Amino acid sequence: MAARKHVALPMQAGRYSSILVGGISGRTGPHALPLARIKRIMKRNSTAAGEASPRMISGEAPVVFSKACEMLIQELARRGWEAALRGKRRTLLKEDVAAAVARTDVFDFLLSVVEAEARPPPPPAAQ
Repeated sequence: MAARKHVALPMQAGRYSSILVGGISGRTGPHALPLARIKRIMKRNSTAAGEASPRMISGEAPVVFSKACEMLIQELARRGWEAALRGKRRTLLKEDVAAAVARTDVFDFLLSVVEAEARPPPPPAAQ
């Protein structure tokens, strides 16, 4: 069994002070995200755009997408965790992730998603 590596983040203390790098418990194999699902999403997105469905997806493409998604999630979680610590909490809330998105220019493409989540639902129409 491979040793798991913990990376400490700044401003953290105690046993909650690190994030797991190099694997997700309960999963087998080197990929944290299922490659078959990534392939299915890749095929579905191309047909939704009005293009012909791709006949083949290379073996490397889902692996690269999986790693990119892992890195994105890890960075969002890290920045969200820092926001939780600024709020003197040990529980990561969706507001912490929203704050991380708002404070980081690289995540500007997620602003519309975060803002849509933050908006209250419209009131029911009177009949």
